[in-house]
Amino acid sequence: MAAPDLLFSVRNNFYLGAYQAAINSSNVPNLSSEEAVERDSILYRSYIAQGSYELVISEIDSSAATPLQAVKLLALYLSNPANKESTISNLHEWLSDPAIGNNPILRTIAGIIYMHEQDYNEALKHTNAGGTMELHALNVQIFLKMHRSDYAEKQLRIMQQIDEDHTLTQLANAWINLAVGGSKIQEAYLIFQDFSEKYQMTSLILNGKAVCSMHMGNFDEAESLLLEALNKDTKDPETLANMVVCCLHLGKPSSRYLSQLKLSQADHMLIKRISAGEEAFDRAVQTVA
Repeated sequence: MAAPDLLFSVRNNFYLGAYQAAINSSNVPNLSSEEAVERDSILYRSYIAQGSYELVISEIDSSAATPLQAVKLLALYLSNPANKESTISNLHEWLSDPAIGNNPILRTIAGIIYMHEQDYNEALKHTNAGGTMELHALNVQIFLKMHRSDYAEKQLRIMQQIDEDHTLTQLANAWINLAVGGSKIQEAYLIFQDFSEKYQMTSLILNGKAVCSMHMGNFDEAESLLLEALNKDTKDPETLANMVVCCLHLGKPSSRYLSQLKLSQADHMLIKRISAGEEAFDRAVQTVA
């Protein structure tokens, strides 16, 4: 018989965006040293997801294992735009070190950071070989960002061969269904619905259902789901961005949610697109004037 997966609950809560639940369930006894490092990396990444960057930076010292140093690097990167250049320089140096460069958690953090930089080719250099379910799921996200759903589907097939019922396999399937659209939207909705029946309701699950609802033209249902997500986290950028889109379709004011999004994540893709549109409009007005 296979040994029990002592970190299943911690990992699963993290994947589904139940970050406080992941933190609360992290005190797992009888872990090996390797499992303890994985547990701590999930714990600190949960704190990062909650915006507690300084806690992570202060608690992970120079004697910590490589995966935890990588997590600290992510906290430094996200905490202050001024840190970005030095963080990426350190990351590049570590990835070039044959002794640690192939560590799966370091490669995962590299993929996340380069995705933030929108340098998808560089991200794939470090994630494409896979090795963990999270790296395969990250590959799916990167390929979808590159509008290559064909490559994303190849990654999904690999994940399904490893474990069809894995939470990340199901999430990756939903992401691809959303990207492909059409009749696949209903399949994506059912995946998020299944999560909502099995696990604690989170902003991630609510946003997944809401985006599917918007694709299917059910904007009233989407608004209800997004308001529930806002009750869980008033500053979640994805909820705020989806709320802006939903309100526009419903003919309701969206400026308050847009202002909150600018405060919460000024470099969010929706903010960038709106700013670019405003600049293009201003240029067009000037040419007419």
